[in-house]
Amino acid sequence: MTKIEIEYLGGPQIAALGLTDAEILAAVEAGLHAAGMGQTVIEPRMHLVPDPAVDGHFNVLRGYVAPLGYAGVKIVGDYVDNYKQGLPSEMALLNLFDPVTGAPRAVIDAAGITDMRTGALTALGGKYLAPGNPRVLGHIGARGSSYWNVRLLDHLFDFDEIRVHSRRPESRNAFAERLSADLGKKVVATEDWESCLVGADIQVEATRLSEPTPLFNADWVRPGTLVVPYGSVSSLPLDFTDRFDSFVMDDLGQLGSGPFGALRPHINAGKISAESFRAEIGEIVAGKKPGRQSTDETILFWHRGLATSDIALGAFMLEKARKMDLSLRLPYRN
Repeated sequence: MTKIEIEYLGGPQIAALGLTDAEILAAVEAGLHAAGMGQTVIEPRMHLVPDPAVDGHFNVLRGYVAPLGYAGVKIVGDYVDNYKQGLPSEMALLNLFDPVTGAPRAVIDAAGITDMRTGALTALGGKYLAPGNPRVLGHIGARGSSYWNVRLLDHLFDFDEIRVHSRRPESRNAFAERLSADLGKKVVATEDWESCLVGADIQVEATRLSEPTPLFNADWVRPGTLVVPYGSVSSLPLDFTDRFDSFVMDDLGQLGSGPFGALRPHINAGKISAESFRAEIGEIVAGKKPGRQSTDETILFWHRGLATSDIALGAFMLEKARKMDLSLRLPYRN
């Protein structure tokens, strides 16, 4: 029997890679391009709720990226109260497989991948859909992926003003301080949603709500704004979607899956359907459909997370780890 080894990358190995902002964006953009060219397979995510008494669930994401030669499954736990135990709210593993034989190829700590690829998807949405030369970013939420939203968007646009807000003062203040130090510019923690979002050219909502709560006022969205809401539980009032000229999604196959998502109440109420979306972001990246079409076009970009983005970033990490002799090899079959 052919000997099979599994490559393993844990948190320490991934930290040692020293991924740059440009590398993260390029890896995820390549995955989006493959999707736009029809070179991927992605299945709607599945949810596992082990105990309804606990505020948490598992997301199971599955996909295949032909140019990279990997199929993959990522399992990520999403537990809101983990901060009380000093744990991140999202912890995950990415499993990569040979799509021809089914043999396991790699196991990768995907908590960082989840945060990075989510932030990259937000930023790439900005690259193709933001108004020209956006100067102000308003960001709601301080979860792990929020850091990469702000960092990667600022890498692309070098904002004049960045505002952040989250429910807990200690969380938002620490978030702003970390970003200020890492970005080398002042990041302001605001006291409320309105002062964070009003007048921002790009508005990102990445909240950690326990139940749908209409906190995002549509009157704060001026013409020409790009809005990126992706909280697991919706913060959008039902009339929120009435204000937009265009809707773009990461993958329309995920439109109807599961009980979670920023636009879930709007879909359930019949206000939004697949026909409401003019493109998937991969189609725009691949040049098959246009990005922003006018200065005053008001756009909502909804992303739910792509297994193909996990695979693309994981594959890049593996390749870089091999060059740096960082990956560990675990025996699977002799």
